[in-house]
Amino acid sequence: MKRVLLGIGAAAGMLALTACGSAGSAPAPVAPQVPSSSPAPAVPSSATTAKAADTGATPRCTTADLSLSLGTPKESQDAKGQFDVPLTFKNTSARTCGLYGVPGVDLIGPDDPNGTAYHLPREDNGVKYNEVPAGTAATATITVLTPSEGSASWTPRKLVTIPPGQTQPLTAGWPADLPVLRQDSATHPGSYVNGILAG
Repeated sequence: MKRVLLGIGAAAGMLALTACGSAGSAPAPVAPQVPSSSPAPAVPSSATTAKAADTGATPRCTTADLSLSLGTPKESQDAKGQFDVPLTFKNTSARTCGLYGVPGVDLIGPDDPNGTAYHLPREDNGVKYNEVPAGTAATATITVLTPSEGSASWTPRKLVTIPPGQTQPLTAGWPADLPVLRQDSATHPGSYVNGILAG
């Protein structure tokens, strides 16, 4: 009887060791692999948006599509001696075109220690994209600072502008009664050109 009990105990021990060994060597369960869904489309950056607009169905207005006019200068309510001059581009073509960005603007006048051309800095406060139907217009505002009493007076004779994305210029006469303070090397000059807005 004693031998039978010892045999049963030994067998039970062997079974326990076998079970422990199996548990220790069995690999840990692995979570099932779920197929990943298609990646979400990336949100376009402003640069991508601008590029998409530039290559969209409505091409930019070319210089040949446009006529140019200057509006009546109006003194700023925020700064004495600073005037806003509307720079209006009219779409004279038979199609709708895109006109957006900041045009290049040079004021051309008498000879000066800095030259006859005053290159206005650009301030991009317009919109990303304007569609301009045939016969309608879009406008950029030129802000100029006039000379204070005792300062050197310089009055441009004309304005030369290049529409955004183009290489050919348009020209308009400058108001004879609106002198401009030359600040060619200033860090924050009081004269600059703003971005184009439709209407």
